This record gives sequence, C-alpha cells and structure tokens, in this order.
Amino acid sequence: MKLYITTPSPFARKCRIVAREKGLADRIEEIVVDPYANAPELLASNPIVQVPTLIAEDGLPLSDSPVICEYLDAIGSGPRLLPAEGPERLRVRRLETHADAALEMGVKLVLELRRPESERSPSWIARWTENMTRALDALEAARPDAARLDMGVITAGVAVAWIGFRHPGFDWRSGRPHLVALHEAIEARPSFADTRPG
Repeated sequence: MKLYITTPSPFARKCRIVAREKGLADRIEEIVVDPYANAPELLASNPIVQVPTLIAEDGLPLSDSPVICEYLDAIGSGPRLLPAEGPERLRVRRLETHADAALEMGVKLVLELRRPESERSPSWIARWTENMTRALDALEAARPDAARLDMGVITAGVAVAWIGFRHPGFDWRSGRPHLVALHEAIEARPSFADTRPG
C-alpha cells in the first residue's frame, strides 16, 4: 500500500498513527508529496490533490482520513479503534468529529493567514477561531482518556498537538485540564512520537 502525505498534515498523521497502532507500518510506503504543486502521482489518485490519500491493497485509492483510518482499522491487527456498531461507535465518532472540526477550523486559519494581509478577512478569522475554540471545549467536556485508545482519542490527541504546533499564540491549554492530560500521555506513545510534525 502507498500513503501520500505531507509530514505537517494532522489528517495524514492520524492515518500514520493508526497504521502503527494496527501493525501495518511495514505494509505501507509513506510518500511525501507537495499537493500545492499538483504532485502527479497524487493527482493520478485523487482529483482534488489532497493528502492523505491511500492506495489500498486492491489498488483503489481512498481519501479522507476517517475513511482511510476505518479501512486500516479493519485490516490491521489488535483491538478495533472504531467499534463496529451501537452507542459506543457513535460515542467514538462524535469525539472524532469534534476533533476533526477543530482541525478543519485550524487549517482554514492557516490558509487565511498565508494570504497577503490586504486580502485577509478579519471576520472569517474571528469566526474560525471561535469555532475552533468551541470544538476544543466540546472535546474537553468529553474527557478523552489516553488509556482508552480509540479513533476519537487518537484524533483529539492529534488535534491539540497540531493546534499547538501551527497556532503557538492560541492558548488551547487554559481551562482544559483533560486535554492537557491527554496530550501529555498520548504523545509518549511510540506511534505519536514517530509521527510528530516538525
């Protein structure tokens, strides 16, 4: 299998962590590409030239990190990171969705702040910052626990680490002791340590 990534991408990091947690790292070739340069190999697999993109075992491409992670979870070894059904699956998906939302708002902010200052929208910057804050508050209220590893916990851990990395002036820690504890515990896992952006 091939996984097209950029190393700073939090969505690619999710997939890389799941691959390691599920014992699949030696079956996946991680290929660093430049999506902004329309990397030909990525464009051939994904019409919107977005990472992560996985070329699955059957040769078909998969995009969107929740889809890729669910596929890796199904074919890998060890306990399921996403329960197959029922209320527990919804609980995990809900947590993953809040964490992905925080990341999506953070990515929008990064892209907006890369524009020339005269082209930036203060109202959108404020809106996306508010949404990122609310998503983090929802994660805090859910109390994700690093000892209970699942897709929600993994994504929450990736979210707070990436927000701290990309938005160092944004205080995600104050008033969120559960997210701070999660960050400190989960970043010590080998799968997280091996995939840190930098």
